[in-house]
Amino acid sequence: MARLPPFDPDEAPDSIRELVQGAPLSLFTMVAHAQSALRPWLRYGETLLTRLELDPLLRELAILQVAHLVDSRYEWVQHAAIARALGASEQQVEAVEQDRETDASFSDEQRLVLAFSREVILDGAASEQAVAELASRLGARGVIELLLVIGHYMAIARLIATTGLAPDPPLAAGTLPGTSAS
Repeated sequence: MARLPPFDPDEAPDSIRELVQGAPLSLFTMVAHAQSALRPWLRYGETLLTRLELDPLLRELAILQVAHLVDSRYEWVQHAAIARALGASEQQVEAVEQDRETDASFSDEQRLVLAFSREVILDGAASEQAVAELASRLGARGVIELLLVIGHYMAIARLIATTGLAPDPPLAAGTLPGTSAS
């Protein structure tokens, strides 16, 4: 059970009400308590899901790594569905959940992203070697985009854990954000 009440859109200005009425995830209505931050936060999240050069499947594997390592069932439920929609195999999803980042189902690049993500999540920073290896594959932009994704989803996981949000059912395939590879 949530530790804070859901945001009541009827008590908000029209500009906020329109953003949260019919919101597909309870996370959005929880973040709506921070009314002045809601719109920029949604825009930033949308950017991370739809406008990065980072391969969308790599992004989702990193988000699954966050969800697994910080025990965010809410994020796991949503992003396992997104990862599958982007082509992740069931074996890959299970491998992340079971700490098998070297599983044969992953490409070399996917293994690097998972190992890099693990270091950032658990150690607070990736090693110089991990940064250099990943930069040789993804370039500086790819490393920074990946770090922004990891940091954003770590913050969301902490918000979810602290507010006690229960997982929402995964969004329907036609409404999954960030599933376009374009």
